[in-house]
Amino acid sequence: MEKLTAQNIVAFINQLPKQNSYQYLSPKNKGLIQIESVTLPEGPIKIKRCDPSKGETFKNKPAVSISAQMIWRFANAVRPNQPINVDRVLGASYNTRSVLQTLIAHTPQFYVCYPGRIESINANESIKKGHKHLIWMPDSPHKNGAVEETETDIVISEIPTLEAYYDALVLPTDLKVDEINIDIKRRHAQIQVALYFIGKQLGFRTWIAQNDKGILYQNKRLGEFDGVIARLDEERLIQSHQEAINAALLIDCIWFKNGRLMPAVMEIEHSTGVTSGLTRMKNFYDRFPPFPTRYVVVAPDEERNKVVKEANKPQFADLQTKFFPYSAVEELYALCQKRKIRGVTEEFLDCYMEAIVN
Repeated sequence: MEKLTAQNIVAFINQLPKQNSYQYLSPKNKGLIQIESVTLPEGPIKIKRCDPSKGETFKNKPAVSISAQMIWRFANAVRPNQPINVDRVLGASYNTRSVLQTLIAHTPQFYVCYPGRIESINANESIKKGHKHLIWMPDSPHKNGAVEETETDIVISEIPTLEAYYDALVLPTDLKVDEINIDIKRRHAQIQVALYFIGKQLGFRTWIAQNDKGILYQNKRLGEFDGVIARLDEERLIQSHQEAINAALLIDCIWFKNGRLMPAVMEIEHSTGVTSGLTRMKNFYDRFPPFPTRYVVVAPDEERNKVVKEANKPQFADLQTKFFPYSAVEELYALCQKRKIRGVTEEFLDCYMEAIVN
């Protein structure tokens, strides 16, 4: 198993004895956790919490959910034999993160470890005792339902090295969305911004959907940024194919390179059905001569199953769709922000995009 998924995590937790009560990993927390129900394949997981030291019992406690989104976020951060700080991955976004950490630690493939941490003061570095981490060791499982600690000689920096950030972003005043959906549209625009800056760093010119060029970012419209294509009929690779141009006008993001290459055609699916984006890309595919590129659905990590299901329908088989999860977009975006990477090949993108068509 090279990549951990939310389905794996949920399956591991589902195998824990439901009749047991589980103690938190922190000895300061006297509470207990009980698994109420597990929804396969990827959650949610419902649990109850109580503190016997305060006279509490599970009987009168409400069930609380660990969301599929939370599980996916954790799963996407895990690498084999690499310590992971659960609190840092999940942050303050989830009030059940210590519960998830505890349950995962009781599953056979996860151990508790305390990697050394690098402390730097006035340019002088020293190794200090580290904080609690989990580590995934799929080749060395322990007893189910128990917590095991393992030694590690890995030393980590406590300073976050990759953090994606966005400046002020303003949606066009004529954008037709209701109040409920305004945050969804804003998230869609953030990912669009990230894709533009990734493309710029890799030397690509970027087409931004015609109806999104008015989004204001850093006090400037997206359509005015350097390297954003103003008109598709001015892009040499596509300019002689009017039907393909018409089909591409509302595609969220297309990368072009050197007038000869098209590294990726991408649809961001934050709230709409995945089918709409796939259909737009298929319309473009059918109207453009056969050409090597990547047809990509960019979506929240927890939407992976939906993307896989839709992309594998017969009508979209020609696209050989790839999945570019938000976490991977922001990891690559943060890397571009921090390291200003240059000189990498297009195949570098395949490290971040998952092939999902059977």
